[in-house]
Amino acid sequence: MNDDALRSLPKIDRVVAHATLEEARRSLGVPAVTELARRAVAEAREAVRAGGEAATLDGVAERTRELARARLGQRTRRVVNATGVVLHTNLGRAPLAEAAVEAIAQTARGYASLEIDLASGKRGGRAAFVESALATLSGAEAAFVVNNNAGAVLLALAALAGGGGAPPTHDRGRAVLVSRGELVEIGGGFRIPEVLARSGARMVEVGTTNKTREADYAHALERERDVAAILRVHPGNFRQLGFVERPSLASLVELGHAKGVAVIEDLGGGLLVDLGVAGLEREPRVQDSIAAGVDVVCFSTDKALGGPQGGAIVGRSELVARTKRDPLARALRLGRLPLVALEATLAHLQRGEVEAIPVLAALRTPVGEVRARAERWSRVLAERGVKCDVVDLAAVAGGGAFAEESFASAGIALGGDPEALLSRLRRGDPPVVARIAEDRVVLDARTVLQDEDEPLLRAIVAAAGAESA
Repeated sequence: MNDDALRSLPKIDRVVAHATLEEARRSLGVPAVTELARRAVAEAREAVRAGGEAATLDGVAERTRELARARLGQRTRRVVNATGVVLHTNLGRAPLAEAAVEAIAQTARGYASLEIDLASGKRGGRAAFVESALATLSGAEAAFVVNNNAGAVLLALAALAGGGGAPPTHDRGRAVLVSRGELVEIGGGFRIPEVLARSGARMVEVGTTNKTREADYAHALERERDVAAILRVHPGNFRQLGFVERPSLASLVELGHAKGVAVIEDLGGGLLVDLGVAGLEREPRVQDSIAAGVDVVCFSTDKALGGPQGGAIVGRSELVARTKRDPLARALRLGRLPLVALEATLAHLQRGEVEAIPVLAALRTPVGEVRARAERWSRVLAERGVKCDVVDLAAVAGGGAFAEESFASAGIALGGDPEALLSRLRRGDPPVVARIAEDRVVLDARTVLQDEDEPLLRAIVAAAGAESA
């Protein structure tokens, strides 16, 4: 080991004070830069021990600057979504309506009437407007909101079948019937059997992977004691084709009610409007499930509803009230900022202002308008020295809804090294997320928001210009 080389490595305080780290100190603060400098010096020390040369002060400072850039890159930034995936989970799913953004800004700047009745001055109901709006829009007797749909499903199962909050292994949990064909895994590796187990309910599988009939549920109801509910899971992120069978929702509701058993539906998407889009007809609306007699419907508020992250529970008033009383309810409750954003989104829906919600506007825009927008991009880019082709594309709704059905869209395709160009677009200002198709970078005009055209075009010119330089 070269002790002299180790001793020659720069001291931490000298690295932190280096002139090239001024921006890092301003952006991250001295303590964070100090932590990164220690890491850079430790790397240099390991390199010496492995037989390498000792790094200089400038070299260690440059490595610290690289680490600082990587740390800053972890912060969430606004990006341009040109992927053609409307509800892109990695990009935050639904962009908010302008009224929702303003509601967040106004509420975040000061205090808010979150749980106070301004008329009486007494404590008021949290989320009262959201709950009444969700009930009205869905046709349900009552509603409750939590922080996401997984939380909504967990809470509904715990409150209605969980054995009074007992641990998952406790034998007091009541039975919940679920088709083997619906034991799905959602994003992040969360699986319906695990959610059921965590709720304290006892899962009873019925049917087979590809075929489950009404008779399978009926036999289980006769065989099992203490059945609390039938769980119906909408296949939002996959489709079964071929030799498959599934009972209708109406027949399942009729069977459950005849036996005095509640029917819970994990609907996922949260669609509350008629889209009228060819290719997306299979996604059910929440109000259709309520009209079919489902006792409790759970869904996301940041998918087809078009609002902030949240989960909704709508249905019969006595069952929704039980979810509100469950000890899990407070742990899963929605924060004040997404709550006011959801209020604004639901207000748009109540007034029939569908186009004010970006996700619904993106899904419903006629393909002719999308293509005309791509043609405008092409003309502007040509004027700025960037050649591209207008192309027909297939967009998807995404977000674990609509079973990844595609529908018509359009955009532009760029030449050059696709991987390198895609990387430069992501690292641009603003960052642009696109995709590769047929060895070219394609940017779908359907998912780019209306105020993003000029920033997008500037980013394309900068990325394309870097390649030709």
